[in-house]
Amino acid sequence: MYPFFRSLLFRLDPELAHQLTLQAIRFAGNFPPTHWFLTQLYKAPAKPVHEFGLIFKNPIGLAAGYDKDAVAIRGLSTLGFGHVEVGTVTPKPQPGNPRPRVFRLLQDEAVINRMGFPGKGAAFMVKSLKERQRNSPFAGGVLRMALDVTSAKPRPNASALRNSMILGINLGKNKDTPNEEAVLDYLELLQCFAPSADYLAINVSSPNTVGLRQLQGRAALESLLTQLDIQRKMEEKTLEKRIPLLIKLAPDLSEKELDEAVYVILATHMDGIIVTNTTLAREGLLSKHRGESGGLSGSPLRLRSEAVLCQAVKRVDGKVPIVSVGGIMNPEDAKRRLDLGATLLQVYTGLIYQGPGLVKKTLVKH
Repeated sequence: MYPFFRSLLFRLDPELAHQLTLQAIRFAGNFPPTHWFLTQLYKAPAKPVHEFGLIFKNPIGLAAGYDKDAVAIRGLSTLGFGHVEVGTVTPKPQPGNPRPRVFRLLQDEAVINRMGFPGKGAAFMVKSLKERQRNSPFAGGVLRMALDVTSAKPRPNASALRNSMILGINLGKNKDTPNEEAVLDYLELLQCFAPSADYLAINVSSPNTVGLRQLQGRAALESLLTQLDIQRKMEEKTLEKRIPLLIKLAPDLSEKELDEAVYVILATHMDGIIVTNTTLAREGLLSKHRGESGGLSGSPLRLRSEAVLCQAVKRVDGKVPIVSVGGIMNPEDAKRRLDLGATLLQVYTGLIYQGPGLVKKTLVKH
């Protein structure tokens, strides 16, 4: 059935189609009968992953960018994901870049976007998350392990595992915040969302905010992450909970730049790495929109993302988990990433082209 709906959606402007789809998922999640129906329709085998002091019911999550303001988490939770990462959220509301800013590359099974972190800001998301916690049947249902995680892994009952929903929040700086002051934005966001997030992702790799990727440089990254680690420890003490911090990196780093970024991430006690964000590369594209500026996602990112994953796995040597994202379009892609050493996966563009059954199809097949 999804190919029929996709044919209708693909006749619309990509950003409008996304907004309509997101609102439909939001409504479905808030209406008990459709919530139940979708949960049953997309129910998949539980394949638990124990990381970050959390139990993910399966390794497949939704990447940041789909639900920027955390308005449709209940609906997204019905589609079988083991975790959902919302955002990127910025401290202040901002409109993002001028439209049009999203382009489908149908011949390439890809998308180019230059959104630029549009969103309603931290205060709106905090309010949205509080409403979710009050109204959601999953409130308090996230499965946590003890703060001091041991090798003895818990064995949750099946019903608790089905109802668990891991929430990640992706953090970014405002466009008008200079890089020299970026740490203030990230510190503010860490304080805002430490109480409600199961983990926080630090986005220093979007290509659509001018200068942001410079924060991946060794000196800048070390300064930023050192201060975030100090603040994180303070929040953990106050809240009496673990707050995992993951760093999201670009696929366009050189081998040396990636090695230095991984070194800093390990040295500053971060908990994991997400690879990769969208790419600025344009090799081999066929579609008419191939010349548009912005970040490229989808099938053309597959090999580049796999290469970065392999290098990151080698460099971390098992010290922290790696989340693989970028070019995961089908069950075979997902299996390959896990075989290459990824602990968790995230999808986005694959969901656009393959539909909401992608998670279930992947878990049933593998």
